[in-house]
Amino acid sequence: MDFSLTPEQEAIVETATRFADEKVRPGAKARDKAGLIDRKLLQEMGSLGLIGMELPEAYGGSATGTVVSGLVTEAMCFADVCYGFVAVNQALCGQIIADFATEDVKREWLPPMLAGEALAAIALTEPRGGSDAANLVLKARRDGNSYVLDGEKTSISFATQSDVAVVFARTGTTDDRARGVSAFVVPYGTEGFTTSAFDDMGGHSVGRGSLFFDGVRVPAAYRLGEENMGFVQVMQGFDFSRALIGLQCLGAARQSLKETWEFIKERQAFGKPLSNFQGVTFPLAEAETYLEAARLLCLRTLWLKDQGLPHTAEAAMCKWWAPKLAAEIIQTCLLTHGHSGYSSDLPFEKRLRDVLGLQIGDGTAQIMKLVIARQKAGRAAVP
Repeated sequence: MDFSLTPEQEAIVETATRFADEKVRPGAKARDKAGLIDRKLLQEMGSLGLIGMELPEAYGGSATGTVVSGLVTEAMCFADVCYGFVAVNQALCGQIIADFATEDVKREWLPPMLAGEALAAIALTEPRGGSDAANLVLKARRDGNSYVLDGEKTSISFATQSDVAVVFARTGTTDDRARGVSAFVVPYGTEGFTTSAFDDMGGHSVGRGSLFFDGVRVPAAYRLGEENMGFVQVMQGFDFSRALIGLQCLGAARQSLKETWEFIKERQAFGKPLSNFQGVTFPLAEAETYLEAARLLCLRTLWLKDQGLPHTAEAAMCKWWAPKLAAEIIQTCLLTHGHSGYSSDLPFEKRLRDVLGLQIGDGTAQIMKLVIARQKAGRAAVP
């Protein structure tokens, strides 16, 4: 394994780190209160080439590989977990469109997405099936040169802020399960397509919500890939996004540890800096060790993807472990800061709220462990 970067790749990561520190960090608290992504900031992010850089140059990407995408995601989360989520979401939706859309649809949506001028939502989860993601009931009925969509999606990130959604709908029967699902590009503003917002504990800037489809007519050309193969397509994409989510969470944890090490060198107790007390430093030392191990796992997963090697089990490991570990580390840092850490004046409480939700999205820990078990023992042994 070689995680070394070319000078061009290093420049991209340095640009992301500087952008996060200078532009994203200052407004994080205000955006959290407003519950919105700053579109001007999103466009600046796109103009710097920090969205979908792993995608082909023909559509505005840089074809830099997914390890670089992971490092950019991590850098964004040094400043604001929600802007790391922008990178993850656009990467997942962008990859699905790039791999399965017609050339006209690629040209229509990928350039504005990568330029930060259009925001995409991934619409898979439904009210009756979260972890049972193959049990979709939102119906897509073929009608001539169109499909007509009826049903509801829920717990959708960027639900009310997006410009387009990648929607998974049942084109087969319910008995077909995963093999009866197709994917579609559905622009916001299409007649019959409405949204509602949730009031969540964290991730306020991202803004989860529901999508409603009441006779929404979509051209057949907006179908992604073959009919009834949509679920297989998105599962391939999740192997990528799960590793990115791992780095997203670890970026917030890494920044929290950095700030806490500085704090304990300066804060006095019993006439000494807190750094003199092993009861303070040992938990932080343990956190650093676990963080490095989880980070290497995430990078290795992305490296495997770049080499075209299997990485489904590794991606699932990233997804169940890194968000849990990050939440534990951030909580340790918060408690180390005492009463000030509990205040919204410091960033720990926001980071903790934002990271907690990422233990659910893209698959819970239980589902990830099931994925790992199936990869190791076989589907027949672990149904």
